[in-house]
Amino acid sequence: MKYLPGEAHNLPGNRSQLTGYEAQHFKYAVVAGVATVSLNRPERKNPLTFDSYAELRDLFRSFAYADDVKAVVVTGAGENFCSGGDVHEIIGPLTKLDMPGLLSFTRMTGDLVKAMRACPQPIVAAIDGVCAGAGAILALASDIRIGTARSKTAFLFTRVGLAGCDMGACSILPRIIGQGRASDLLYSGRSMSGEEAERWGFFNRLVEPEQMWDEAQAYARNLAEGPTFAHGITKKMLQQEWNMGVDEAIEAEAQAQAICMMTNDFHRAYHAFVARQKPVFEGD
Repeated sequence: MKYLPGEAHNLPGNRSQLTGYEAQHFKYAVVAGVATVSLNRPERKNPLTFDSYAELRDLFRSFAYADDVKAVVVTGAGENFCSGGDVHEIIGPLTKLDMPGLLSFTRMTGDLVKAMRACPQPIVAAIDGVCAGAGAILALASDIRIGTARSKTAFLFTRVGLAGCDMGACSILPRIIGQGRASDLLYSGRSMSGEEAERWGFFNRLVEPEQMWDEAQAYARNLAEGPTFAHGITKKMLQQEWNMGVDEAIEAEAQAQAICMMTNDFHRAYHAFVARQKPVFEGD
């Protein structure tokens, strides 16, 4: 089935479990509260298509209703993360669309980033090899990025005659690595090495390629075993406070923390501390 740009397709958004969801355009599995999304076209370095864009967008939207998903890992099959939009299946057809069709497509791709930022679960990106174009944006939209020294991240839009302002890059990237460094990458379209990405704060850590999967899963499992309701609040506030002054942010955090103090997890943590035990969080 072919999805038109911007067209939503049917996912179990009103269901509370996504463990049994069968993805059509990537690999998907849920184990111990961690959902793993693996782009799975290794022979082409895992490019995105109209279909995979739309399915990813809808899946991330559905995570808001998924009681069984506590954290998410995004990665690519083989030795690469994602090479961006498929040249033959996306770039070629785009050259034949009119303005309304082009705007429908660019809004759909932006909606994927919105869905990733809006889903309450923390997202861990495990990045090896090529991480380019829209693939770099998927990494950017994640909350935590674990990379390898051999990875190459490129916001290469300018190299194909486009602006660097794609899918929120001009807003999000400067907040992570700084305005000057973001300007360098978005104007030049050059590749950022793994060591540079870690030094600039794009990667949270570097690991050996053979360790990347285990590191990402272990990080996500640790999040899934934590106070997941509170994690969702943290993610929400990290995003909302971009548009707040300091006084507004302090008040917003006071309200958010008061809400978290009403949760059972907060009380579990206290009683575990008194009993000199490790708290077992349940996300409520």
